[in-house]
Amino acid sequence: MATLRNLKIKTGTCKRLVKEFHSYEKEVEREAAKTADMKGKGADPYDLKQQENVLAESRMMIPDCRKRLEASLAELKGTLAELEEELNQKEGPEIEEARTIIAEVDKLFQTTEA
Repeated sequence: MATLRNLKIKTGTCKRLVKEFHSYEKEVEREAAKTADMKGKGADPYDLKQQENVLAESRMMIPDCRKRLEASLAELKGTLAELEEELNQKEGPEIEEARTIIAEVDKLFQTTEA
C-alpha cells in the first residue's frame, strides 16, 4: 500500500540520484580537461595512464547512476499512480513535488539521449 511517506522517500531518492548524476557528469568533464591538459604538457606516461584510468572510472559511473535513476523513477511513478488510484489523492505538496521530479528526470533523460 502506497502512503505519502513512501512517496516522499521515493521522491527524495530521485532527487539525490539526479544530483549524483549531475555530479558524475561534471567530474567526467573535469577529469577529461585534466587529461587533455596533461597530454598537452607532455606529462609522465605513468601519470598520464593513471589519469586516464581515473577518467575511465568516472565514465563508468554515469551508466550505473542512470540505471539506478531509471529504477527509482519507475518506483516513484508506480507509487504516485497507486496513491492517486487507491487513496484518490490527486493534490497535495508531496504529490506536486513528485510530479515535478518526474518531469525533471524525464527531461534529463531526453537531453542525455539526444
